[in-house]
Amino acid sequence: MEWILNSEEDTLKLGRQLALASECRGLFYLEGSLGSGKTTLSRGILRGFKYEGKVPSPTWTLVEPYELDSGCVYHFDLYRLGAPEELDLLGAREYFSSRSLCLVEWPDKGEGSLPDADLRIRMDWRPEGRHVSITPVSQHGHAVCSRLQAHYVA
Repeated sequence: MEWILNSEEDTLKLGRQLALASECRGLFYLEGSLGSGKTTLSRGILRGFKYEGKVPSPTWTLVEPYELDSGCVYHFDLYRLGAPEELDLLGAREYFSSRSLCLVEWPDKGEGSLPDADLRIRMDWRPEGRHVSITPVSQHGHAVCSRLQAHYVA
């Protein structure tokens, strides 16, 4: 699945719709260069779960937990991770359960210590706008994409 998004609001809207399609569970890898919109998409996902607070990039804390009525969302930013093994020191494995949604920015930094993703979301800037590509990797990922495709409103 691919989109060209022309504004921050378009990115937030896609995030809100991804939230609904995810049923607040899964592991989404958010890939792309600095400033490509990964945190904005994460904010949109949290808005989809009716969270109205600040959604900072967890660059320095590595993970921001959000306990919501619909479940737990954990937003990771691994950009400053020194080595994948640091995730084990953080107790990160406890976050990755079938009862939570984990959004992981810079998953390549945790390679070997992260479980397999349900979705790989790639975000890049192109002359025509922000390009977003979503690739399902698991059965749950395929179900999320099917629900998103059935209900997506541009």
